[in-house]
This record gives sequence, C-alpha cells and structure tokens, in this order.
Amino acid sequence: MSENLKRLVDAGVSIWLDDISRERLRTGNLAALIRDKAVTGVTSNPTIFAGALSKGDAYNVQLRDLAVRGVSVEEAVRAITTFDIRWAADVLKPVYDATNGVDGRVSIEVDPRLARKTEPTIAEARALWWMVDRPNVHIKIPATVEGLPAITQALSEGISVNVTLIFSLERYRAVMDAWLTGLEQARANGHNLAGIESVASFFVSRVDTEIDARLDKLGTPEALALKGQAGVANARLAFAAFEEVMGSPRWQALRAAGARPQRPLWASTGVKNPDYPDTLYVDQLVTAGIVNTMPEKTLDSAADHGKISGDTIRPFYEQAWNVMAALKDAGIDYDDVVKVLEDEGVQKFETSWNELLETVDSELRKA
Repeated sequence: MSENLKRLVDAGVSIWLDDISRERLRTGNLAALIRDKAVTGVTSNPTIFAGALSKGDAYNVQLRDLAVRGVSVEEAVRAITTFDIRWAADVLKPVYDATNGVDGRVSIEVDPRLARKTEPTIAEARALWWMVDRPNVHIKIPATVEGLPAITQALSEGISVNVTLIFSLERYRAVMDAWLTGLEQARANGHNLAGIESVASFFVSRVDTEIDARLDKLGTPEALALKGQAGVANARLAFAAFEEVMGSPRWQALRAAGARPQRPLWASTGVKNPDYPDTLYVDQLVTAGIVNTMPEKTLDSAADHGKISGDTIRPFYEQAWNVMAALKDAGIDYDDVVKVLEDEGVQKFETSWNELLETVDSELRKA
C-alpha cells in the first residue's frame, strides 16, 4: 500500500471502488486492489454496468445460457448484475468479517426508472436483497422524495441500504430522518440492529460542475473566484449535519440498542474540471468515520500523489458556511442547483439503464 493511502486509512477513511465488471472479478483485479490499495468496498450503478457489458467477452457464456433459456431482457439484466454483485460480495467477505460488518460491502441499485415510485422501489429492494442473498450487500435507493419512505421500509425489514443521489443539505437531513425511522421500526419488528448497515452517498463533483457553469455565466471577478469551492463546502456542511444527528437523543437510544451509524459516503469524487487537482475530493474531505468511493483513476492518483494532511472537514465548517453565503450573494440559487442535479442524476441513470437493456437485448439476439 502506498504511504498516501495508508495515511488516508489511518485518518479513518474507508476506501471503496466505484466500479465493477465481470472482467475485473475474473482476472482477480478486485482482489488485488483489496490487497494492494486498501479497497474495502465496491459501489455500482447503471452507468457502470452499461459500460461493463459493452466491453470484452466476459459475459458471453452467461448471455448464451440466458438466450437458450428464453428469458426476458429485464430478467437477463437482473441475472447478470446480481451475479457480479454476489461474486464481488464473496471476494470482499474477508474484509466484512475482519471489520465486523462495517466494510466489505457491495452496492447494487434499484431500477432507476422507479426513482419516483415508492411501492415499486420497495418491491425491487426486497427482490434484489433476496436475489443477491449476501449479508454484505447494500441496496441502493435514491434520495428522491418518493425514495425516502422506501428507505425507511427497507431498513425496517432488515435490508441494508446505500442511499444515493444526495445533493442538498435539506434532503440529507430528510435521509437521516428516514434512516432513524427505519431503524426504530426495525427494532420494533425484532431485528438485530447491528446487522443493518447503511451509508448515505453525498455527491460532490457534480455540485461544482453545475455551480461553476453558473459562475462562469455571471462572469464577475467575485463569481469566478468562487469556482471549485462549492462541492467541498457542501460536503463539509453535510458532515456537520451528520455530527448533529449523532449527538441527538434519538440516535443515542438506537446506538444503545446496537445500531451502527449511517456513514456519510462521498460519491462522484472523480474531478471533472482538469484545472483542479485530480485528488481534490479526496484530500479535502478527510475525517474519521466516512467512506470515499473512487473511480480507479482517482484511486491511482490518490495513491501516487494525494496530499493527506489530517482532518480536512471538521476544522473548516465556518469556511464552508462562508463559501455558501458568498455563492448566495453572487446570485447562485442553491435550491435550484440541487433540484437540477437530482433531476439530471435520475435521468442519467435511467438513460444508462435503458442502454444496458438495449445492449443485453442485442447480445441475447446474437447468442
């Protein structure tokens, strides 16, 4: 392990890989990343699976079998994706055991076309939980308004959840409330709270992409001076909100009953703007008790030249509030920004899901 990654781990950050593919699994690449680069978890999404299916021949045998069986395209997609998730979960099981179930986790997303539908999302979460059938899986549910009750219901049934597509501080607080309610109901239902794990995926780089574009349009020196600061400031304030909840009597009661914290997870950590340091969303978001899920390119950069220098969240709350206040003064409408980002996020994953369906349909016809 590189010294940079060691410092990151020593600071209390769990390193997860934001990627999965059959090729990565069958070549032993994931096992190598666990061994050599401190990877302790894996996240996936429809875009990642669409990319994996479009390259190489790793899925050919399974596709032929599915074609022979005459399964539907949607059933084939579920068979393919859950196969990869089960495999990754088995590779990560030693990490899961060594960390007493905190890490060693693998995430699979509900059909993004259901993001605005509560009951179908709940049914899909149950189906994925059953199909993968591994204790170290996370079911990813989007933090839409309709997704919040689905998060609560899944947790109440003992299903571990990765809440995804969180952009705003207000919505993040609603996510934490949904999580607490889910655990309270799980406790009432007789579930062992220690076995229910959850993370909250707070997106970072997309916030800068959207706000930077608006700052460019404003074009004033004051506006341009704020570029590249919103994503980190927003995430730091999310952690401040997390700390508030961790100090609440409501959480203390659940912790006494064996519950684990819903760790903040920094998602969308690949830097989109080449003018910014490529480890920006790693170096500037370090503190104990969080997860950073990185594309492999970002992971390699962090290993090679990351600048890990202690806690870069807690000492900077005031600075983060100042950044957000300056953005507001410059004319940036935060509420509109986060609404646009959520709508775009849902749409992008839905588009990727449709691409995945089309790819599998094409491959089944050829098989």
